[in-house]
Amino acid sequence: MAGRRELIRMTDSELLEFLRSHKTMTIVSNGHNGHPHPMPMWFAVDDDLCVRMTTFRKSQKVKNLERDARVTLLVEDGTEYSELRGAVLYGTCEVVDELRPVQDTLVDIAGGEAAEDPDARKGMYKVIEGTAAKRVLLRTRPAEIVTWNHRKLEGKY
Repeated sequence: MAGRRELIRMTDSELLEFLRSHKTMTIVSNGHNGHPHPMPMWFAVDDDLCVRMTTFRKSQKVKNLERDARVTLLVEDGTEYSELRGAVLYGTCEVVDELRPVQDTLVDIAGGEAAEDPDARKGMYKVIEGTAAKRVLLRTRPAEIVTWNHRKLEGKY
C-alpha cells in the first residue's frame, strides 16, 4: 500500500499550486471542551508553505490557540473518487498581534493580481485599515504535511 500512497502524493510545487488555487482552508484548533473546533478561513500561503490567516482578536479560535497552539489545516476538493485532491497540514500556530503583518495578509488574501501593483496595494491598505486594527495574524509553518491527488491514478484503482 505504501507504493500506492506514493503515487498520489503531491510534490511541493504541486501542493503550492493546489493551495493557491483555493480561497478557503479549514483550521481546526482544540476547543476548551476537548472537541475539535473546525472553522473555514480565507488564507494566503507563502513560497515556503507558511500559511497565513487573520481573525478577530477576540474570536474563539484565538482563545483556543492561546491555550493550545496545535492546529490541523485542511484543503480538499473533488466530488468523485477519481477527482479527490487534498492536503492536511499539521503544525503550531503563532498568534501575531501586529498591525502590518495583519494588513499584509489581508491584502494578499483579497488583493489577487492587484496586490502585485505597489500603487493598488497602497490603496488596499487604506480600505482594510479599520478591520485590520481589530485582527491578529494566525501563522502556521507546517511540521508535517499529508497530500493526495487521485487524478494521478488516471482512473486505475
